[in-house]
Amino acid sequence: MGKRDNRVAYVNPIAAARARGPVQNSGPTIQDYLSRPRPTWEELKEQLEKKKKGSRALADFEDKMNDKWRKELAKNREKLLGGSDKDKKTADKEKEEKKDKKEHSSSSSSSSSDSPSSSSSDSEDEDEKKMKKKRKRKKSSARRGPDTSEEDSDVESKKKSLKKKRRMRDDGERDKDEKSRSRKRKTERSTKVSSSASSVDSDGEEVADIKKERRSSEEREKAAEKSKMKTRRLMR
Repeated sequence: MGKRDNRVAYVNPIAAARARGPVQNSGPTIQDYLSRPRPTWEELKEQLEKKKKGSRALADFEDKMNDKWRKELAKNREKLLGGSDKDKKTADKEKEEKKDKKEHSSSSSSSSSDSPSSSSSDSEDEDEKKMKKKRKRKKSSARRGPDTSEEDSDVESKKKSLKKKRRMRDDGERDKDEKSRSRKRKTERSTKVSSSASSVDSDGEEVADIKKERRSSEEREKAAEKSKMKTRRLMR
């Protein structure tokens, strides 16, 4: 038995292509590309003008939109600025009103503390004038008719009411005097405490206690003043 030759024969591709012959091209060639129909200069100008017109219309549209946005932004800014200005004005007005109220309350308190006797004397004078007028009326009515017992009883009741009012005013003046005295005592105590604190600077604990007492007294006075202001506002 002879051996078989398993080797494959080598084929030269160039020789095979030449044997096949020329291949028909399915696509366009270079000659077709070079001989393509080209536009004239006038047609090119027309195309360029059309492109420019389209870009101008877009630019005009963008300009209009930008103008609208600018107007809206200006309106919003004016609103915000106007609101901030109004807030500032209202805050300034409130501050001025508070200052005026404080000044008015301080002036009224000083005037009431300085001249309680004058107000009481004026009220007493007015009451005496009213009593004199009533007496004159009673005398005239007595001349006209004999029924004066009821009028006398009215006069006595009015006298009693006037006496009660005077007593109440006197009690109020006494209370005011006592309050002013207590305030003076507090101020004297605070001055004494300050002098003692300056002499005893080494003892830190005593100085701290004195400061605490001062703060507590000041807080009490502030609370009392606030309550007075509230009552006055409610009375108004």
